[in-house]
Amino acid sequence: MGRVAYRPAGLLAMALLTACSAGGPAVDPDKGAAMAGGARSVSVGVSPANKTANVPTDQPVVVSAQGGTLKSVRIDGGKSGSLKGVLSADATRWRSLGTARPNTEYTITAVSVDGSGKQTETTSKFSTVKANKAFDIESITPNKEITGLTVGVGMPVMIAFDQPVTDRVSVERNLIVRSSKPVEGAWHWFDDQHVDFRPRKYWPAHTKVRVEAKLAGVRGGAGMYGKRDVKLDFKIGREQITKGSMKTHVLTVRRDGKKIRTMPMSAGKGGVWKYHTTSGIHLAMSREPVTVMTSPGVGPGQSGYYRTTTYNNVRISNSGEYVHSAPWSVGSQGNANVSHGCVNVSPENARWFIKNTLIGDPIVLTGSPRPLEPTNGWGHWQENWKQWLQWSSLKDGPTNSLV
Repeated sequence: MGRVAYRPAGLLAMALLTACSAGGPAVDPDKGAAMAGGARSVSVGVSPANKTANVPTDQPVVVSAQGGTLKSVRIDGGKSGSLKGVLSADATRWRSLGTARPNTEYTITAVSVDGSGKQTETTSKFSTVKANKAFDIESITPNKEITGLTVGVGMPVMIAFDQPVTDRVSVERNLIVRSSKPVEGAWHWFDDQHVDFRPRKYWPAHTKVRVEAKLAGVRGGAGMYGKRDVKLDFKIGREQITKGSMKTHVLTVRRDGKKIRTMPMSAGKGGVWKYHTTSGIHLAMSREPVTVMTSPGVGPGQSGYYRTTTYNNVRISNSGEYVHSAPWSVGSQGNANVSHGCVNVSPENARWFIKNTLIGDPIVLTGSPRPLEPTNGWGHWQENWKQWLQWSSLKDGPTNSLV
């Protein structure tokens, strides 16, 4: 994805730490030695300047050499670890990568080489901003425990934080998605604690995906910084898309474009709003061999109350909708809608469907006056691309390459 380029504020006023000059005092009184024969040494510039305090954690460290080249640059943060960086092709400029840690004093040690091959070591120190608290990733989906790591082509990446994030730009630009097949995609904030990623179109089948949440030291709000980095690898399986109509009462399953199964169905009977099955692009959210279903908002002894054990259930929303076995409605399946909102299929078809469905498979239902809300379960695909991007801080871009 495209990222906002950061331009460090102190570069134009970069401090020059000169090892020494012939016949004169060193610019840096703490380091340097006179060169033989009065030859001028390499000038090493460092940003942030020596002894700078309260440096933002996302400000890059830049070391440059004039009159020579850089042999090595090391930035040591003690218990916070070191900062890695990259040296320019001509070996005159080094720039740190990643994010520093808050509450840390870093020591920069640069070794430069002049035209005669003489090496000089220059040191400088800076300290980063103070942190009052840390934030962490509370959960990331997909995951091995709940969804498995091979998922359907509609699967979003969903991140929940343990603290409200107010600096969304800083966090989002450190959420990196890599894929073996490039896709256009974007992050989308549902609120200050939930940010999700989806492609503009479904994932290509058999794509490998890696999510890198490089949040250690990243600013999440005033005085709040990321606790750690998190990495997630998962794979997209075959493309399987199920489409069903509440008017024709049929579910059709296509795998990699080929029709592989047709199943008679019965959907919500309507009458009251909650008994309409929602229309829209659903995703398979869970596979549940046994589920106890109860009437929403209706208690025992009241009209319309039910408590039923159902088998071979595939959840498709948070409002209690499933594709499940319903032997009691086989006579209506393919002909009429008689359920309380679920999609009823025969026991044989339900056994096949739960066995052949991946979490994240799209299940597209049409023909009901009740639309699926984008926040009802994983209704991410209910928003068109323009709507999705309205809640993205950095907008869309291609995924990074996964080697």
